[in-house]
Amino acid sequence: MRWLLAALILLTACARNDAQQAEYERKFQESMNNVTLFGYSTRLNKEGTFGPEKYKIESISKISGDTWMFKTRLRMEGKDIPLPLPITVKWAGDTPMISLTGADIPGMGTYTARVMLYRDQYAGTWSGKRGGGQMFGKIVKGD
Repeated sequence: MRWLLAALILLTACARNDAQQAEYERKFQESMNNVTLFGYSTRLNKEGTFGPEKYKIESISKISGDTWMFKTRLRMEGKDIPLPLPITVKWAGDTPMISLTGADIPGMGTYTARVMLYRDQYAGTWSGKRGGGQMFGKIVKGD
């Protein structure tokens, strides 16, 4: 009888965790629609900060598992180009973290990054063919 009670408690806790995670994901998706990340970056081989930099995200949606589709816009050679990117999102409690490992971004190159998004700020690390460093800034809703 004790094992049955223990199993019921465990199942109840798991159901609460699933519901809480679904709520985190819903809020994340809502908060990342029509936003721009405004910020700066550093380089491991140079002193100081670089920027300002800007990353436009039109919308995000969960594809499956940890994979989300980020519908972004890239400014390249004076043109504004839509760029859908499948990105892995990991969770540390209520905090989403973008995780790219050797991701080929068309027109830009191959990058690895870990970027935490919390409320209206972001911070993380990045690396690519020409180096790496840190990136940080604010998340602004609207244009």
